Amino acid sequence: MAAPWWAAALVTLGVVGLAAGPRGCAAQPVVLTSYGQPKLSLRPYDWTYLRVDLPASFSSITMNFATDRDIPREHLKDLPKSDLAIICLMIANPPIPDTSDYYLDNLLSNFLAVGSFGNTNNQSNLAQCIPFQKNTTIVLTNGQISPGIWYIGYFNGLGPARTQSKMISRGRALSVSTSITVEGCPTSALWGPYCNQTIETIGCSQFSRYNNSRDLLGLTINTRKILKTKENTRRTSFLSRSNHPIGHQLESNGTSVVGVENLITCAISNDSLCLRQGDIKFYFLDIVNQALQFEITAANFRLSQSASLICYLRCNALPQRDLHDYSGDISSAPLVIKLPNIGRWYIAIEILNKTQMRNTTAPMLDTICFSFDWQVTGCLNGKTGTDCSWEAYVLQRVPKRNPSVPFESYYVPTDEGALLEYSHFSLEKFLTNSSFEQFAWTYFFLDVPQGSAGALIHVQLKSDKELNYELYSKYGGLPSNDSWDYYASRTSSSNGSVFYSLQNSTDSDMDLSIFYAKEGTWCFGVKHPNYTSNSQTYMSISLQGCHRNCNQKGVCHASVDESGLTFYSFCTCDRDHGGFDCSDELVSPNGHIRQSVFLIASNAAAILPAFWALRQKVYLCFY
Repeated sequence: MAAPWWAAALVTLGVVGLAAGPRGCAAQPVVLTSYGQPKLSLRPYDWTYLRVDLPASFSSITMNFATDRDIPREHLKDLPKSDLAIICLMIANPPIPDTSDYYLDNLLSNFLAVGSFGNTNNQSNLAQCIPFQKNTTIVLTNGQISPGIWYIGYFNGLGPARTQSKMISRGRALSVSTSITVEGCPTSALWGPYCNQTIETIGCSQFSRYNNSRDLLGLTINTRKILKTKENTRRTSFLSRSNHPIGHQLESNGTSVVGVENLITCAISNDSLCLRQGDIKFYFLDIVNQALQFEITAANFRLSQSASLICYLRCNALPQRDLHDYSGDISSAPLVIKLPNIGRWYIAIEILNKTQMRNTTAPMLDTICFSFDWQVTGCLNGKTGTDCSWEAYVLQRVPKRNPSVPFESYYVPTDEGALLEYSHFSLEKFLTNSSFEQFAWTYFFLDVPQGSAGALIHVQLKSDKELNYELYSKYGGLPSNDSWDYYASRTSSSNGSVFYSLQNSTDSDMDLSIFYAKEGTWCFGVKHPNYTSNSQTYMSISLQGCHRNCNQKGVCHASVDESGLTFYSFCTCDRDHGGFDCSDELVSPNGHIRQSVFLIASNAAAILPAFWALRQKVYLCFY
């Protein structure tokens, strides 16, 4: 299993620099962006966020935090949550660190054990946090974290009381200064923490207007992609096919699928790709639309029985031997990725000598030349799924009139079957009605705009009969039975994430929310029986502020992060409730009565001494 990035994060007290590494033909990294904040004041129970964008060409990021708080590590376990101040990092959405006592316990245990970011059972949906120290420097390279949007959370006091309304905020204020420097390679052909790795630009990519697209507005369904190359000394041949539908045998229960298109096909001849043992070559491929599969094949090579041609793949980041999304020996069989995510896929290829791995005295392999090609296959005519038989729709975002929070809106299909005036649509009008299997799928794509990562996606199904649907969601890809981010049905759900809630659902009503939804493309898949239903089900998908309007126990507010680029919403609860959505009862009605009685009794107890002082004419004199 790949090691988590936080296990290798460098966190010390004082100033830390990047260690020297092999340079070779490396270029000196240059500063891409920098950010400085001389002083950020946090009152008791206060918090804020900072958005940091790491471009694809970044090599490392250095974060320096200086604060007036200095808590000895041996005293951290003894501190109440209200006095605990932490820094949290999370990719794509703002962190919510105080929703789980189990998580906080592991946070402190891991920090006390290793003094840095700890492994929380490899749960990627949780932020990684460390307590504030006097001076903290964090250095992370592109081999440890992926490029993209990262959020830093500053929290002065944790627990459900963080959002509780208080007449007096007891606690200690916190002041912190932040300095962030992002370094990167001077050219796109160089990569790595020291800019000493080369990325071949012979890869297949799309028109420039599609590059790095994360917006549905930049996607064109069933649009042919063309290939581009950079002039170099290598001889490259490109293979393309016509726009006519072609049939493929893609594990569809023996049925030849019609309506499949080779969106991209590219091959490199065997005299232009040569590797020696220990060499690694990198390529990239942009996938800007939902694809059926991504296949890499090697040919025209001669390898000894002790050698293997290993391929590593990673989405939106450079792969490594111990840090990648997929890997395989393409000298024995093609590497096939089903339903790949939208994004830039990086490909690494190397020769491994199995004998060399077991015996250090084994001879090195000679240079081996070979050819390989990659092929991205997609569906035609607005279809999608593993057999290109499922319906897919792009949802249009409709902003609400006079929204209470920024980006508040709802989504409806861009089809005559749905009207923009209504925030819901009839689900049965859009369901897939033809399949060879017992269940069918229908997919809905929507785009969460930039700057709205602090909002939530609210999905609701209401039927006049018993619901017989399952709902799957996935960010940047197509959900399936085996791959999804969140899942819900009438009887169960994936309720293990702090960013997900399924509440008040009945046999005919399903109500779920995804907190602080990531910016970019989301897909919701409805799995349903493959027969015509006479029920009437309405589906609504909206982008909202606070969860369940703070459960009517507080007021929803909108704020902006320290960079000014992302809005986020939060609840200010009444004095009896707290928590992320004011669902935690901190003071019961009986407890509230007891507090009032004690307050009155304490005031009454002060009456007798005051009366005695007046009778005795006892006065306080100040000189």
